[in-house]
Amino acid sequence: MQDRRLAAASGVRWRILALIIAAAFISYLLRTNVSVLGEAMIGDLGLTQVHLGMVFSAFAAGYALFQIPGGILGDRLGSRLTITLVAAAWGVLTLLTGLVPGSLTTGAILGTLIVLRFLVGATHAPLFPVTGAGTVANWFPVGGWGLPNGLSSTGLTLGAAATAPLMVWLMEGWGWRGALLLTAPAAFVLAAVWWWYVRDYPKDHAHVSAAERALIDAGRALPGDEDSGAAWKAALGNPDILMLTVSYFCMNYVFYLFFNWFFFYLVDVRGFSAQDAGVLTASQWILGAIGATAGGFICDFLVRRLGLRYGPRWLAVPSLLLCAVFLVAGANAGSTTLTVTFLCICFGCTQLTEAAYWSTTISVAGRHASAAGGVLNTGGNVVGFAGGMMVPLIAAQWGWTVSVSTGALFALLGAGLWMLIRGDRTMETIDEEQMVS
Repeated sequence: MQDRRLAAASGVRWRILALIIAAAFISYLLRTNVSVLGEAMIGDLGLTQVHLGMVFSAFAAGYALFQIPGGILGDRLGSRLTITLVAAAWGVLTLLTGLVPGSLTTGAILGTLIVLRFLVGATHAPLFPVTGAGTVANWFPVGGWGLPNGLSSTGLTLGAAATAPLMVWLMEGWGWRGALLLTAPAAFVLAAVWWWYVRDYPKDHAHVSAAERALIDAGRALPGDEDSGAAWKAALGNPDILMLTVSYFCMNYVFYLFFNWFFFYLVDVRGFSAQDAGVLTASQWILGAIGATAGGFICDFLVRRLGLRYGPRWLAVPSLLLCAVFLVAGANAGSTTLTVTFLCICFGCTQLTEAAYWSTTISVAGRHASAAGGVLNTGGNVVGFAGGMMVPLIAAQWGWTVSVSTGALFALLGAGLWMLIRGDRTMETIDEEQMVS
């Protein structure tokens, strides 16, 4: 008891968590910005909705392709150096986006934006593999990783919530270029503070007490005895991890539908002013934050009551079914009030599932959790590339009601896959069974 009181008094791990939340907040501020500024950008630069979809997809491609390399970079350099470098890159790329010349040809402008957004995606990709599977795992006791990851998800949704009203306000005063230039310094501040305070391990931090370090290290396997190549191979060959990844792909189709197009849809299709759409987009992300936090608590409760096989499943399946229902209802509602209400609830339902996906992945993967998390997040973000292109193309052919409603099909497929996933069957169990046979 005394050791726990001393560990709580030291509390360095909670300050590290505060910086992880801040990093998630700033990351989403600087990756969601173009979704809000997109309409003004294409009007000023002479681009089209399809061009904007290509720019959105470039971010998603970079983000998906660099999930696994980002995790490997974090393993090799450590979270302190990795996040410092990528945060600085976020600031540089935001500045460069705000400085894209409008005097170039349409092709040159489009090509420049595609390259910049691809690099934005690539440099944001390491954040969650490095902080979730690295910093949180190293700084919090075994079995105490759920709350930090849940709060990290809350940080990202709040960052996205702040983006719409902030960007609209800055855009009205200084234009879309000014909005980018004025928010870029947040990344440089994060990089400096992260390098100053964060360390890769508690043993390297001067202010961690012996009791806090003992609390964090209790029951922890010794590092350095895992073959990373074997870990990736095991994760890619595990049927439950693969089904989780495909289901996560389906859920994230709906997520990217909102991430890329919700603000544009409200303004261009439903006729809201930019200011009103900014507030409504913020409301969507706030509901997402509530959903992510509630999902963490509900998932832990269901696991205690039903176990790892059924607990996460009976959070994810109803959430995805409700997501499909509210998405179709919102897309087809005649009233703008009902449209916004239903769609915001739909987005909140997507975030309810996050804890189920990640807790089940960790449960199945065991010592391969970092590799499995990289596989999961790769699958979950590859869809952003396809979805970014599909949404405007379907809208151009069949209208926005059909385009938005396509997300319901993905949500239903994702729910169906959960009926086959077993969170109580670990990779180690399968390895042992294969050895015996």
